[in-house]
Amino acid sequence: MASLVVMGLLKLVLSFCGDAITRQVPRAALLGSIGGAALTLLGFLPLVETLRSPVAGLVTLGLLLYVLVARGRLPVRLPGVLVALLVGTTLYYALGLTGLGMPGFALPQGVTLTFALPVPNTGFIAGLPATVPFLPLLLPFGLLMVAGGINVAESARVAGDDYRTRDVLLVEAVATLVAGVCGGVAQTTPYFGQPAYKHMGARQGYTLVAGLFIGLGGVFGYLTGLVQWLPVAVLAPIIVYVGLDITLQAFHATERRHAPAVALAFLPSIAYLLVIKLGNPAWIAPAQHAALYAATDGHGLTELAAIVTLGNGFIITAMLWASALVAMIEAQLRRAAGVLLVGAGLTLFGVIHSVDPRGGIYLPWALEGVPKLIAQQFTAAYVALAALFLLLSLQKPSRGTG
Repeated sequence: MASLVVMGLLKLVLSFCGDAITRQVPRAALLGSIGGAALTLLGFLPLVETLRSPVAGLVTLGLLLYVLVARGRLPVRLPGVLVALLVGTTLYYALGLTGLGMPGFALPQGVTLTFALPVPNTGFIAGLPATVPFLPLLLPFGLLMVAGGINVAESARVAGDDYRTRDVLLVEAVATLVAGVCGGVAQTTPYFGQPAYKHMGARQGYTLVAGLFIGLGGVFGYLTGLVQWLPVAVLAPIIVYVGLDITLQAFHATERRHAPAVALAFLPSIAYLLVIKLGNPAWIAPAQHAALYAATDGHGLTELAAIVTLGNGFIITAMLWASALVAMIEAQLRRAAGVLLVGAGLTLFGVIHSVDPRGGIYLPWALEGVPKLIAQQFTAAYVALAALFLLLSLQKPSRGTG
């Protein structure tokens, strides 16, 4: 609870910077950063869940793509998404009950409905001292959510809903604060996918009904039953479609000459995807993970060290990289250098490229050994490239250059 309140306060303060950041950061950076997250976290990861039950999952995904992307017709007059979910769910349980599905299939247990109304309380106050050791994790995570909120607001704006970024961030901050005060332990954030849900026919009424349905589900406990009875392999394809739609928007809504910046912004998200998977103890034992991360060889850092460092703070890194490339494309080398120097400052304190495998921030003089070397190398890389661009900006403009 206290952690949510701390993050909510941070978001509340930073929300008033949202409009200024939106004006300064090019659209390719705003949309490219969430496009990369959409492709990896909303596209690839749910696709893996989809294929864990291949028959039901792939049939559902195929039907969704048929009705939403190919605009195909169905023989029944029902929403295409609903038909896909019904077909997929039917297949999942039919295969399971007949023994043709995956081994170990079992029907979910029944759920007893309860009544638990969230009411404000002061419990978070007692937890505030315990948040101090976690501030290096809470603060960058809250900052990452603010950056994501800014990008989502831009995505909605491109889709035709011109919400003020400050207002979107304020709602997010207040919702997080309310959740913490009422006993919540999961922070809130604007959800990626405004264009995708609009393409599926969602409007203001959908948002209202969804909020009421989920809110009441938490009060009465029926969400637990839905989570157990609705197969993940059938629900995940919807998220895959959302990821594809956001990725396409990143390219379609930006100028064609800025497309390389959009593509560049995808790369930190790929690193973060690998961080998620390689950090799984079932894949790499924690002791081996730590040894691989802290090692070096004759060619520099280990691959794992480079991947983890690139993945930490990936959304902000993507925004900086894309902003610098757009500035280069527009022949604004001094602006590109300024962006890179901002990246150097953020890297120095671990806001991006954190050498803490958990992604925490730190004071640079508190680092030792290989982590200190990694932080110094990444910071120096940004400074060196910024210096190079400043030198290149001293050249006389060539003929025909505006």
